[in-house]
Amino acid sequence: MASLSTWLRYIVHKIEYSISLSSKNYQIGQITDKQVNENVWKNVFQGKLTYVHFNKGEEMAPTVSGQGGSLLVRRLPTADPKKVFVGDVVALKDPQNPDNCIVRRLAAVEGDEMVSTDEKDEPFVLENDQCWVVSDNESLSPKEAADSRLFGPVPMSDILGRVIYCLRSSVDHGPIRNSETAMQKDSPVLAVELDIDELARSPKT
Repeated sequence: MASLSTWLRYIVHKIEYSISLSSKNYQIGQITDKQVNENVWKNVFQGKLTYVHFNKGEEMAPTVSGQGGSLLVRRLPTADPKKVFVGDVVALKDPQNPDNCIVRRLAAVEGDEMVSTDEKDEPFVLENDQCWVVSDNESLSPKEAADSRLFGPVPMSDILGRVIYCLRSSVDHGPIRNSETAMQKDSPVLAVELDIDELARSPKT
């Protein structure tokens, strides 16, 4: 059971998330200014900071088994270098099919210089809101890995959340290795919202 200090940190995260989400929804016209406060408290008391996503494929092995795994993903209302960090495993819109979601590791963010191992390729700097994502499976070719080596930089705004836990089987599960900063920030969320039984029951599609 989570300690009092963990619960307090978790509540702070929920309030921050709810304010960010309500502000975003207001800016894009989904709610009115009169609904902002109501929306904030509704999310604080009723919403969750995580959701379950099933991922299958060899691209993220061994972090996620090629046979598939149920992932606990921390929601991010907005993704920027202050909220998601190099080294984090993220769920994002598939650049090749935006209706789908893929899981990759964040390798670089806006302002970072990208230098290819191929001398024929010119170095370049990632522009504002751009990031570079890669698969964990180093044995795959860029085409097989389907990462930024294939489709190039992707918008940070396409990142939906950070993967914080993976259940591969009933006896093989545990936290995802993310950046140290992210793991510290996510620890109270994981302590409060992780439900192994729920992960195990989640649809495998």
